[in-house]
Amino acid sequence: MNEQEIRGMVADVKEGTLSRRSFMQRMAAVGIAAPLATQILIWNDVAMADATLQYKPTKAGGGGPLKILLWQAPTLLNPHFASGTKDQIASRIFYEPLAGWDKEGNLIPCLAAEVPTKANGGLSADGLSVTWKLKPGVKWHDGKPLTADDVVFTWEYAKDPATAAYTTGSYSNIKVEKVDDLTVKVIFQQPTPFWADPFVGVSGQILPKHRFGDYVGAKSREAPDNLKPIGTGPYKFVDFKPGDVLTGERFADYHIKNQPHFDTIECKGGGDAVSAARAVLQTGEYDYAWNLQVEDEVLKRMETGGRGKISAVPSGDIEFIILNTTDPWTEVDGERSSIKTKHPTLSDPKVREAINLLIDRDSVQKFIYGRGGIATASFVNEPKQFKSTKLKYEFNIDKANKILDDAGWKKGSDGIREKDGKKLKYVYQTSINAPRQKTQAIIKQACQRAGIDLELKSVTASVFFSSDVANPDTYTKLYVDIEMYTTTQPQPDPERFLNQFVSWEIATKENKWLGRNVSRYSDPAADEAYKAAQKELDPVKRAAYLIKVNEIFCEANVILPLLSRTRVAAALNNISHDHSGWDVDTWNIAAWYRS
Repeated sequence: MNEQEIRGMVADVKEGTLSRRSFMQRMAAVGIAAPLATQILIWNDVAMADATLQYKPTKAGGGGPLKILLWQAPTLLNPHFASGTKDQIASRIFYEPLAGWDKEGNLIPCLAAEVPTKANGGLSADGLSVTWKLKPGVKWHDGKPLTADDVVFTWEYAKDPATAAYTTGSYSNIKVEKVDDLTVKVIFQQPTPFWADPFVGVSGQILPKHRFGDYVGAKSREAPDNLKPIGTGPYKFVDFKPGDVLTGERFADYHIKNQPHFDTIECKGGGDAVSAARAVLQTGEYDYAWNLQVEDEVLKRMETGGRGKISAVPSGDIEFIILNTTDPWTEVDGERSSIKTKHPTLSDPKVREAINLLIDRDSVQKFIYGRGGIATASFVNEPKQFKSTKLKYEFNIDKANKILDDAGWKKGSDGIREKDGKKLKYVYQTSINAPRQKTQAIIKQACQRAGIDLELKSVTASVFFSSDVANPDTYTKLYVDIEMYTTTQPQPDPERFLNQFVSWEIATKENKWLGRNVSRYSDPAADEAYKAAQKELDPVKRAAYLIKVNEIFCEANVILPLLSRTRVAAALNNISHDHSGWDVDTWNIAAWYRS
């Protein structure tokens, strides 16, 4: 399907001669998934279909307590420091962006009065700016009004390198101007096809200037509100014990009529995914449990109890392995895995190629994840328009052995390969979670048959995914040889997702290890392709650039994708919740209710 044919169908949708559903179906037939098709319609001023949860309560409050299990316990409540999804989910209860993403990839206004379009004057025809109008009458939890000054401040706060924000990549190359008290204009340095990144979704939560104004740059970590938020969200902060429990109460002046339904909210951390699933599906002790990375057969048995149900939604999330090409065992200027070092053995491309052949992805999918993931060789899998058709995976122990033999890695008397006095012995790290430990065991067994020795390390999830700059076991430190986890794609477009592969996002001591590129690997060709994609307005050419970035890292066998993850959660049968694969679980928590 060429550009002219797509434009013709868009015109038919606008005229009403072609339904939106039919347009989506025709796009899907040629490999253009719903989220990207939605963006095509938005750009051409076709109103979006709202796939959000239909809210039925006729008044706010009266729903009693809402009890949520985040078994990876939150440790902070500032969304711009939240490198872990658990902290993003917890922060989103209190803070809000201008807009978020529903399950169909539609952009839904939150603090914005409307989604910018060309028709309403929000989108410039040249792709160089977007103008957002704020919803009037929105109050912070302390009663002060939300204004354009707060939006501009959030940009200034996040883009400051000294702040070392997790979200810096969304704000560093733009300019934000106040038009009036309820209007802001985002100006891009070049034509920007995916404009819905700053102030949108996970990275877009607005901070109150009057609370954070004295805590910018180097003082950002000293702000009391990092742990005691005052936001605009449906629930006001009550108490927080990091690593344990978070509580809130209904905000009586919330800006959406008759919301929220629940009087209080509790987010309990700790335990594991299995116990979290059991607490909803079997005992009914909790209303909702997030991120159920549990063997699918176990979940199916629990569902037979009839108290709750599993929700599995498509997403762009990926379970993957990083092979560290820097040296995690040598310290340089106060940090290990420094970009100034080189890994003694994993810097050899042949070793990395062999390890990739020793991963039995099909078995991991079939016997462990089931509904929770699909085996893949591509880092980007959704929307399908951005998935590489070139990348393939293979499980072949004999082939791995031959590659290592030919590269001069010989087995010693202990069965472990070595060359020039260096052995293929590695520490392989992930979070404590039954499917991950089983995946580790499968890979370790195959590696043994190829003369590679893996020491398996498991870290408590609340530590592994925390933003604690003093802890050596966080995933962003990468103080091991091999690491495995899931990274979430926060929007139905992979541009921000792929900034994990650019050189300027490398995690270092200087940026408090909050740079998005945890692997530390870089390639000028990937940087060049990424920058080209950022300014390419032709959707086909832009997709090709982003696919190239993905392929460079996967073909270098630095990034080893395992499974394209679906987002799996559990809810009691009487809980209506809005589960999106393109935003955090709490993105529309104001609209949750109990039947």
